[in-house]
Amino acid sequence: MKKAFRLTWLAAATTLALAAPAWADTAADARFRQIYEQEWAWRNGQSGIASSGEAQPNGSRLDNVDAANQQKRLDYWQKVSNDLDGIDVKQLSPEEQVNYAVYRAQIQNLLAAQKFRQWQMPFNSDSAFWSDLNYVLQGDNLRTTQDYQRYIERLNQVPAYFQQQIDNMRDGLARGFTVPKEVLKGRDVSIAAVSELKDPTQSSFYKPFEKMPTGMPATDADKLRNEAKQAISGKLIPAFANLLTFFRNEYVPKARTTLAAESMPDGKAFYRQQIIEYTTLDLDPDTIHKVGMEQVAKIHAEMVKTMQETGFKGSFADFLHFLRTDPQFYAKTPDELLMRTAWVAKQVDAQLGKEFGRLPRQRFAIVPVPADIAPYYTSGRGGAGTYLVNTYDLPSRPLYNMPALTLHESAPGHSLQLAMAAEQHGQPDFRREGYISAYGEGWGLYSEYLGNEMGIYKTPYERFGYLTYQMWRACRLVVDTGIHHLGWTRQQAIDFMTQNTALSDREIANEVDRYISWPGQALSYELGYLKILELRQKAEQALGAKFDIRHFHDTVLQIGSVPLPVLEMRVDQFIAAGGPEPDFGCDCGKGKEGKK
Repeated sequence: MKKAFRLTWLAAATTLALAAPAWADTAADARFRQIYEQEWAWRNGQSGIASSGEAQPNGSRLDNVDAANQQKRLDYWQKVSNDLDGIDVKQLSPEEQVNYAVYRAQIQNLLAAQKFRQWQMPFNSDSAFWSDLNYVLQGDNLRTTQDYQRYIERLNQVPAYFQQQIDNMRDGLARGFTVPKEVLKGRDVSIAAVSELKDPTQSSFYKPFEKMPTGMPATDADKLRNEAKQAISGKLIPAFANLLTFFRNEYVPKARTTLAAESMPDGKAFYRQQIIEYTTLDLDPDTIHKVGMEQVAKIHAEMVKTMQETGFKGSFADFLHFLRTDPQFYAKTPDELLMRTAWVAKQVDAQLGKEFGRLPRQRFAIVPVPADIAPYYTSGRGGAGTYLVNTYDLPSRPLYNMPALTLHESAPGHSLQLAMAAEQHGQPDFRREGYISAYGEGWGLYSEYLGNEMGIYKTPYERFGYLTYQMWRACRLVVDTGIHHLGWTRQQAIDFMTQNTALSDREIANEVDRYISWPGQALSYELGYLKILELRQKAEQALGAKFDIRHFHDTVLQIGSVPLPVLEMRVDQFIAAGGPEPDFGCDCGKGKEGKK
C-alpha cells in the first residue's frame, strides 16, 4: 500500500514544522494571507462555485453563471495560481505552510473545473442546481424584514438563473459533455414536483413565510407573504416548468450514450483530475482498480466467516438473498426505522468519551429525506446539525445496516467531524468551511470501523452489515474505475455490487447511477479510510505504550479537512512529539474521559 499512497506535489509544498524555520510570522506569510483573504472574499460573493461537489451559498443574490462569467472565474483563479507560484514556501511559517498546501490544492481544483468547463454539466444523479436552490437561497436564515425582501428578490431572479444553466447545458450537449442518458430516467421528478404546483403556499420555497418573526409588524408580514406568493407563482414555478420542458424534450434525447468519463472530450485528463480532486492522491485508475480488487477479496473472506457465525447453512449468494428478502430485517414503518436509528446514535453517545478527548457542543437532529428527492437519494447523509435518513421504500433499508450508516453519517462520523471543524478558532475560513472528500469520507468510513471497538455491532447480522458497508466502499474502487476507465456497462457494475454486497437492489441501482454521473467521488471513501487506518497503525507501532487513542483521534480532527499527504505529515509530527494531546483552540468540550 505504500506505493499506492505515494505523496503528490503537496509533499514538496508542505514540509510542515518538521523542517520549517522557527519564526512566528514572515513577510511571505503576509503576502500569502493577502492572496487567500482577497480570493476568499471574492469567492464568497459567487454562488454556484463548487468545492468537492459542495455549492457555496451567496446571501445577496443568485449569481450569474453564464459563459462570460465562467471565463472571468477562470481568469481570476489563474491569476491566483500564478500569485501562489510567486510564494517561497520555505519562507512561510509552519502554520502557513499547512494553509498553503490546503489552499493551493483548493485553487488547483477550482481552476481545473473551469478549464474542463464542468459548469456545462451542473448536475448529477445525486445533486443538482435546481434541487440545491433552497440551500443557495438560504431560506432558513431569515430574521429581519430586509432578509425576507432579499429572499423575494432572489426568488424573482430564478428564471434568469435557470436560463443561464440551460444555455450552459446546451453548450455541454453540443460537445458531448453531459450526464449519460442511461442514468437520466426519473431525474426530472424533482423538477416536476415544483413546476406542477398550483398553490404557491404548498411550495417549500414558501415555508419561511409560514412563521414570520414575532417582532415583525403584521402589515409588513402580510405584504411580504403576498410578494412571495407572486414571486413563486409568477417567476419560480414557470422557471421550473421551462426547465422541465428543456430537460425532457432536449437534454435527455441528446445526452451522450456512453458512460465513461474518459469517453468525453479530453476525458482521460478529466478523469485523472477528478481522481486528484477527490482522493488528493496522484494515482492512476489501474492502480486504484487493483487496490479495490484486493480489498474486495479480503473483506469477502470476513463476510463468509461472519455468515457462518449466524448458523446459516446455504451458499453466500443464498445468504444475500435471505438478507434482502426476510421481513425480520426491515422496518414496518418510517417511524420504526427512525427510532432504530436514534437508538444506535444514543448507544454511540455513551462511548464517545472513551475515543475522544474533545467533543463538539453542537448536536444533530435525525430527519427523514424529503419526499421529492427520496426515490433516487442515498440511504443517509450527515451534516453538523442534521442526519438525513431515507425512509422511502422500506424494503430497501435493512436494519442490520443502520449501525454502520449511523456511525458514518452522524457521530463519530460526519456530524461530529463537521461540528468540530465549525467550532475551531484560528484557521482561515477556506479551511474551516472547506470539505475535502478523501478526508471527510475517509473519516466517515473509519468511524464505521470504530463501531467494532465501541461495541455497537451487537449481532452477527449487524457485524455483517458493517462488513457489507466496508465491501460497498471497496467495490466503489472497482466499479468507478471499471465504468470510467475500463469501459464497464451499467449492468456490469450492478452485477458486481449485487454479487459482493448485501445492499438492496434499489440502493445498488441508485449508487451505480451516482458513480456513473459523478466520476471519481466514490474513490475518496476507501482510499481515505485506508490512509487513516494506516496512519493509526503507524502511530501505535511507533509510540507503543505512550499511544493514546483519544489523542490520536483529536489530532486527526484538529487539523481539519486536509489532503491526505498533509494529514500524514501531521501524524508524523504527532509521533515525533511523543503523541501529545493537541490544543484545539476551540469552544469544543472535553470528553467525559478526557484530561482535565
